[in-house]
Amino acid sequence: MKLWAKNTASLKEVEQFTVGKDREFDLLLAPFDVLGNIAHAKMLATIGLLTLDEADQLTTELRHIYATTQAVDDTRFTIHSNIEDVHSQVEYLLTEKLGDTGKKIHSARSRNDQVLVDVKLYLRSELEKTVHSVYAFFELLIKQSEKFKTHLLPGYTHLQLAMPSSFGLWFGAYAESLADDTVALKAAFDVVNKNPLGSAAGYGSSFPVNRTLTTRLLGFADLNYNVVYAQMGRGKAERMVAAALANIADTLSRLSMDACLFLNQNFGFISFPAELTTGSSIMPHKKNPDVFELIRSYCNRIKALPNEILMMTTNLPSGYHRDLQLLKEHLFPAFETLRSCIDMAGLMLSNMEVKENILEDERYQYLFSVEEVNKLVLQGTPFRDAYKKIGLDIEAGNYTYSTHVAHTHEGSIGNLCNDHITANMKKIIDSFPFSDYHQAFGHLLGK
Repeated sequence: MKLWAKNTASLKEVEQFTVGKDREFDLLLAPFDVLGNIAHAKMLATIGLLTLDEADQLTTELRHIYATTQAVDDTRFTIHSNIEDVHSQVEYLLTEKLGDTGKKIHSARSRNDQVLVDVKLYLRSELEKTVHSVYAFFELLIKQSEKFKTHLLPGYTHLQLAMPSSFGLWFGAYAESLADDTVALKAAFDVVNKNPLGSAAGYGSSFPVNRTLTTRLLGFADLNYNVVYAQMGRGKAERMVAAALANIADTLSRLSMDACLFLNQNFGFISFPAELTTGSSIMPHKKNPDVFELIRSYCNRIKALPNEILMMTTNLPSGYHRDLQLLKEHLFPAFETLRSCIDMAGLMLSNMEVKENILEDERYQYLFSVEEVNKLVLQGTPFRDAYKKIGLDIEAGNYTYSTHVAHTHEGSIGNLCNDHITANMKKIIDSFPFSDYHQAFGHLLGK
């Protein structure tokens, strides 16, 4: 069954090529397609394209179909092999059950805006799951930052010894990075949280559709007003979501690289229980950081997504194009991959052991050169003269130092400001209006 079918069938090879993996990814859209149908049916009844009885029949049957999209047994929603996509499958089920009433559901819309609303509802849901996952990991990083705030660690610039750092700073840095990443998630969410339904094929409808009503029924914060832009927004929304995911992936990738270095025997700053590392088939001493290496690689792949989507939409004129169908294939799986990486990073960092008194080793003596310069400055020596004196002492072998560090300014070793970082993150998290659309969905499903 094809919503566009008339009397002439497409060549089988053309059909197979154009459908591609759509059925597979459309299963992810199924519950959202049903919700969009319910909202559309209720709206059609308000403008006289459905009777109230017809709208009630459709709503009842759509709620039954929705339940199958949530099932895990033999009643689970599927797309028949002879049916093109999720939209056709839902309409087929409605027509099979309700006859002509089922055929009326597609009035005043196109598959174009139907796909758009499904994708936006799906992205909105996946962004929410990702926000919760990021926040849980953020809380772990803050907890570990406080736990290890007195454990000093070498700081590096150019991967050369630079100045004293601490595990408190290290954990806290990635926590604050996630806070900024969540700002990008919110920006993507705001773009996604606008209703395209009613734009039809991208040029509106001669029916007096009530787009404000479907916006409210689906829990969107607003709508895409211009019908042409509503269609042009496909590709842009996906790209902005991909960019938000890429920011988080970049944070995780960098953290993973640090962990691989710190575990290396030449650093030896951290360790993990044997069951969290892997071994070698030939070297019995090996404890490999495979989890972090795979997180790094998965996340680097996710970082390529925004550019991939940008290239797929390059030079497209306004209006719908079949190119857009392929956007789902790499973006949709990226959510689960990223959340899996976050979970695994959380497992590793929850069980990480930190070596104590690292900086007592003389190999790190030059980390404290700036501290010695600053002591002279505090005694009245001009900074440039103090810098030169300590430099000459190092060259002459007369350098002496203390491992005592007293940094007190905001965000330093002795003043991590984790409470401020946490407050900022909480403010961002609280700005997501998740409850609004959950409440709207509850009404659509009669809960």
